[in-house]
Amino acid sequence: MTEEFDADIDNAVKCLLHGGVILYPTDTVWGIGCDSANEEAVKRIFEIKRRPESKAMISLVADTAMFERFAGDLPEVALTLVEEATQPLTLVVSNPQGLAPSLLAEDGSAGLRVTAESFSRELCRRLRRPLVSTSANISGAPTPRFFNEIDDEVKDAVDYVVRYRRDDTEPRRSSSVIKINPDASFSILRM
Repeated sequence: MTEEFDADIDNAVKCLLHGGVILYPTDTVWGIGCDSANEEAVKRIFEIKRRPESKAMISLVADTAMFERFAGDLPEVALTLVEEATQPLTLVVSNPQGLAPSLLAEDGSAGLRVTAESFSRELCRRLRRPLVSTSANISGAPTPRFFNEIDDEVKDAVDYVVRYRRDDTEPRRSSSVIKINPDASFSILRM
């Protein structure tokens, strides 16, 4: 890691720990994020996106151990899916732990994804908690594929804009989403 990378991580983590909202690269698209345990910061993201609170947002975690810590009681199939995934995979789990109430769907579930991208993974490690991750667009507008496609309104609304990967134009796609039920059955919500 370079000095620039570390400084960017430090600035982003300081912002997150003080209840701020950041714009940052993920393993899929650029995201708007905050500390997943900070209810006020989560509400700000809903406001920035002009998104109804009834539409859930996911959170990123650094690794399988962090996934297990925040996912609650899980059937073994969930951990197998996480460990075997070769592409970004979000699992909607029934009984997540330690997340802000507004991150939970009506049924109490929430989406978690282990990120394989270096910057977002390091953010989660240093934050020591999941990091909210929702696409960097106003609700209903197209998802920006690259940093230069993000609307200035979104950039101006956050507290910190990460410098890392702003010039990246490698195409990325949204994650697959699978809902895991307590009885170990599952539903594919997006492939």
